Amino acid sequence: MNFIIGTTNKAKLRACEEVLKEYYPHSKITGRSVSSDVSEQPFGDEETQVGALNRARNASDSEENAIGIGLEGGVRLINEQLYICNWGALHLPDGTEFTAGGAQILLPDEIAREVRSGKELGPVVDHYFSKKNVRHNEGAIGILTNGAVSRTDLFAHVIHLLIGQWRYSTVIEQKK
Repeated sequence: MNFIIGTTNKAKLRACEEVLKEYYPHSKITGRSVSSDVSEQPFGDEETQVGALNRARNASDSEENAIGIGLEGGVRLINEQLYICNWGALHLPDGTEFTAGGAQILLPDEIAREVRSGKELGPVVDHYFSKKNVRHNEGAIGILTNGAVSRTDLFAHVIHLLIGQWRYSTVIEQKK
């Protein structure tokens, strides 16, 4: 199987490699920079999900018979508080698609204010915690959970959900 992951982000690629190798040990997994066709900082579940779908479609379309996976991190507002949100999508060569969302965690007020003013979460977190490339490593979730959950863990969960849906759909098809 040939999987094209619609990103070059190290944390997302690690998540894909870990999960996909578990289910499909002989698969080919390639990261590719593709457009999400949404804003740099997706706001809300809908925009974040659309970004994941666009990445999956663009990744799949970049090579014949490739299965595309798109992962997108965003933020969402609940009761005037800003949370991290994340979505994934899997796009098969025949056009079949699956989507799944993952865990959410409240952003500290200081970070939320910056993001609400139009800044992207990754650079805000880097600056706030005096780190570099947090998005490629532990992610904001890794810092905000004191290492209990990393960005790789977060997206690995979403990929398990995508693969699980796909595998379930093939079982249902076989029963028809």
